Amino acid sequence: MAGANFMRAILAPLLRRFMVLGRLEVIWPGGTRRVYEGSRPGPAAKVRLRDHATLWRLALNPALTLGEAYMDGGVEPVDCTIYDVLDVLMSNRGAGSDHMPWLAWHERLGQVLRPFTQFNHAERSRRNVAHHYDLNGQLYSLILDRDRQYSCAYFPTGRETLEEAQTAKKRHIAAKLKLDRPDLEVLDIGCGWGGMALTLAQDYGCRVLGITLSQEQLSEARARAQAAGLAERVRFEMRDYRALHESFDRIVSVGMFEHVGVNFYDAFFQTVGRCLAPGGVALLHTIGRSGVPGCTNPWIAKYIFPGGYCPALSEVMQAVEKSSLVTDDVEVLRLHYAETLREWRRRFAANRDTIVGLYDESFCRMFEFYLAGAELSFRREGMVVFQLQLSHDQEAVPLTRNYIVPAENAVADAELPRAEAAE
Repeated sequence: MAGANFMRAILAPLLRRFMVLGRLEVIWPGGTRRVYEGSRPGPAAKVRLRDHATLWRLALNPALTLGEAYMDGGVEPVDCTIYDVLDVLMSNRGAGSDHMPWLAWHERLGQVLRPFTQFNHAERSRRNVAHHYDLNGQLYSLILDRDRQYSCAYFPTGRETLEEAQTAKKRHIAAKLKLDRPDLEVLDIGCGWGGMALTLAQDYGCRVLGITLSQEQLSEARARAQAAGLAERVRFEMRDYRALHESFDRIVSVGMFEHVGVNFYDAFFQTVGRCLAPGGVALLHTIGRSGVPGCTNPWIAKYIFPGGYCPALSEVMQAVEKSSLVTDDVEVLRLHYAETLREWRRRFAANRDTIVGLYDESFCRMFEFYLAGAELSFRREGMVVFQLQLSHDQEAVPLTRNYIVPAENAVADAELPRAEAAE
C-alpha cells in the first residue's frame, strides 16, 4: 500500500497539470477517488486502476502500458467505455498539454529507433503482414463491409452507410485512375481480400494483378475471383512489391503504404516508377499525419501493426521527388476514416460475443482499444488520409479535378440496373 501511495503522489500532480479539457475521475488502488478537471469543457470519463503494479507500469511507459493494462484488467473504465477514457486522454494531448515529459521522451526515442523498428525487408514484411491480416477470416467478415474493404471509406455527403461509402471510395479512386478504355493492365499493390481488383475488372473492364503478403487474403481473393467468374481477368499472387518488373497502364495501392517503413519509401516509388507505363496513372491511398514526422505508438507497433508507420506528407514527397514520377494531385481526406472506424467499432460491439468465441476476452479488449484509439487519432490528433495521383507525364490527367465526379456518377448510373435486377 505504501508503494501505491508513493506512485499516486507522483502521478496525481501530473494528471492535474495534464488535464486541460474535460474531466477524468480516477479510482486509485485502495478505493480513493479523485477528480481531475480541466479549465475548458471537454469529454468526461471514469477509470479504476487495479493495483500497485499497474501504477508502476503506467509511470514507466504509459503509451505502451495503457493498452496492455486495459487488456489484462489493470485499467477498467467505470460507467463508460474505453473509447470515453481515450477521448479524455487524447483530447488533452491534442490540446497541446505538455505536462507529461516522459511521453515526449518516449516519442523522441521512438523517432531515433525508427530506422531499426521499420526496417521492413521482404521476410520481415511477410511476418508483419501475417501478424494482423492472417487472423481468422470470420473476424473481418463481422466487422467490415461485404466487400471487406479494410481501409478508409469515402463519405461524399456524410450520410452514407458503410457499404455505400466503401463503394464510393472505390469509384473515387477509379475515377482518378482515368480508366478510359477497356483491357487496361492494372497493378494492385497490397490487394487485401481482392475487392478493389475485382471491382476494377467487373465494372471497368480492366485486367488486374493483385499482390499481397497475406496467405489468408490470397486464398480469399482467389476464391472470390473464381466465384465471380473473373479468374481470367484478375489474378492474385503472393509477391513483394520490390520483386515487380512488369509494365502496367495503371497502378493502385490502398492501405498498404503504412507497412512499407521509412527506410523503403525510395524503393516503393522506384518500383511504381519502373512498372508504370508511359502515359500511365498511379494512385496511392495511405494514412498519414497532418503535422510533422513522428513515430508509431509502441502499443500499436507491438500488438496491431508491427513495422507500421503513418507518414507526414513531407516524408512521402521526399521519396516521390527522388523518383521518376510527377505528382499530379494530392487530396487530403480528413474525418472520413474516423467515420469508417466508428462503424467498425459499432459492428465489433454488435458481434462481440461471437468474437470472444473465436479468440478470448483479452483479444477483444485489444481490438476494442485499437479501434477506439485509431478513430480518436483522426478526431483528436491530426491523422488523415492522403491520396496521391502520380504519373510520368504532366498531361496524363486533365488540368482540373472536374472530371472526377462525372466519372463516379457514370459508373453509379451503370450499376443501378444491375443492382435493381439483383433485387
